Amino acid sequence: MELHITCIPGDGIGPEIIAEAKKVLEKTASVYGHKIIFEDILMGGASIDVHGVPLTEEAVAKAKAADAVLMGSIGGDTTTSPWYKLPPNLRPEAGLLAIRKALNLFANLRPAVLYDELAGACPLKEEISKAGFDMMIMRELTGGLYFGERKTFEENGVMKAVDTLTYDENEIRRIAIKGFDIAMKRRKKVTSVDKANVLDSSRLWRKVVEEVAKDYPEVKLEHMLVDNCAMQLVKDPAQFDVILTENMFGDILSDEASMVTGSIGMLASASLNDSKFGLYEPSHGSAPDIAGKDIANPIATVLSAAMMLRYSFDLDREADAIERAVKQVLTDGYRTGDIYSQGCEKVGCSKMGDLLAERIR
Repeated sequence: MELHITCIPGDGIGPEIIAEAKKVLEKTASVYGHKIIFEDILMGGASIDVHGVPLTEEAVAKAKAADAVLMGSIGGDTTTSPWYKLPPNLRPEAGLLAIRKALNLFANLRPAVLYDELAGACPLKEEISKAGFDMMIMRELTGGLYFGERKTFEENGVMKAVDTLTYDENEIRRIAIKGFDIAMKRRKKVTSVDKANVLDSSRLWRKVVEEVAKDYPEVKLEHMLVDNCAMQLVKDPAQFDVILTENMFGDILSDEASMVTGSIGMLASASLNDSKFGLYEPSHGSAPDIAGKDIANPIATVLSAAMMLRYSFDLDREADAIERAVKQVLTDGYRTGDIYSQGCEKVGCSKMGDLLAERIR
């Protein structure tokens, strides 16, 4: 297979971690008989420095022409960087919002995996961390409260603010289909999270999800109220496979899920549209304080590349090979500084990429 991938190295540690993800992808392609064509584009601060804007129309066109997009990190130090003296619509993160809109990326996937080798970093009780967990948060990304009508006004001498939470059945149906499709590649369980005991939007959400579930008889569906889900994530995270939820709930729950893994440097993410096209990126930021020092952890970006192979190209064997390589490197005792523990061997960003590539079988 020939894979056309647009890469956005971005800012801070972005170019370093993208370089290692490319290294692992190229080794995977060699082992499994594929050809990868990479094309880099500028976005964020890197684009501002060259073009004066965080994202150009030419860059968007190149992203649209690719099969998938792999991104490093965007942004810099908000207190010292000249990028943050610009108007909000010209700052680095505006490029990310613009490309999500241009590519119609409505489904956000954030896996939260606790590796046995990193169980000691988990903040939960030992009996929970020893059991481990592997879940996928499926968050609707372009609707709901964050995109509803809002206004602030004075009424009878009192200031009021209104934010509107709106979903239509088509928005719910398309994210539900994505959620069930993802579950079919995993352990075939979907937990749909809502607040149906209070909100009409959640009652519609639940109704549509149940309709979609009829087309996936192999997948077990359960409903859970969002407050209970927040509790269950710290009480028994191993019970979850795919958590399907709306925008604001997903924003909060995915952050909670990421923290119980104990290491944001290990967390991948993806944003998908109606087709198999997606933008894949690590969940962490640009870490400008360590940029260029060869100490960043590239594993989240490498795992994002594995997600890309799985969800945009249906190359499950290849994705499995990368995920096995990550686990093997951890088992062999290699760690970047952010996940280092006594008795392990500390390595830099580039060396970690080499070790991962060597273990692709």
